[in-house]
Amino acid sequence: MSVNTVPCTVKPTVTLQIGDAETDSSRPGVYVIDVTLPIGQTVNIQEISFKNYYTAYVSVRLLRRDGEGAAKWATCLRNHCLMPSPHTEEGSQDYCSVFRQQMLIEPDNVTSVRLILRQPSSAWLNFSVEDIKIHPCLNEDSEWDIPDWLSDLTQVDQLCDLQGLPDPQTVSSSIQQMWALTEVMQTNQTTASIGRFDVDGCYDINLLSFT
Repeated sequence: MSVNTVPCTVKPTVTLQIGDAETDSSRPGVYVIDVTLPIGQTVNIQEISFKNYYTAYVSVRLLRRDGEGAAKWATCLRNHCLMPSPHTEEGSQDYCSVFRQQMLIEPDNVTSVRLILRQPSSAWLNFSVEDIKIHPCLNEDSEWDIPDWLSDLTQVDQLCDLQGLPDPQTVSSSIQQMWALTEVMQTNQTTASIGRFDVDGCYDINLLSFT
């Protein structure tokens, strides 16, 4: 399952029922859930994930924008089985995913997703899907992408004119000489106590202060 998700709004479930819902006491067998993106935004879908709750079959329709900006509904998945047997609990509460490779059309430039849920068995009082998430497509090399700021620095380094800078060999030689001089001073340093202002054991009167 992909970690990345896009912000979306899951609308209340709509019941599809033949006949008058007020007079017909039979249990509805079809529910519809719409998932919309923020106005003006589209997404190229890599995966749709959700947690099943006693839904036997799911169909998926997508509202896509074409090159001219017109939006049209298209079915990308028909009667995908979530429960091997609608009358038993197998698969009834599984986490499920529908991947791009399973879809009948390319799920690109999508503005809305419609899930059509079916449960033909009367063994269950309610059914639905929960925790619906839409995962966008990522670049194939996304895990190796370099941050923009680091890429900019790299380009600057590559384009930088090296003329006028000190010769690396000269700088290295100077550093080695300083290191050698430091080693010599540490080796020959005396352990004799040196006064703070004395010169040959005497003090300059101008350096003394009276309190």
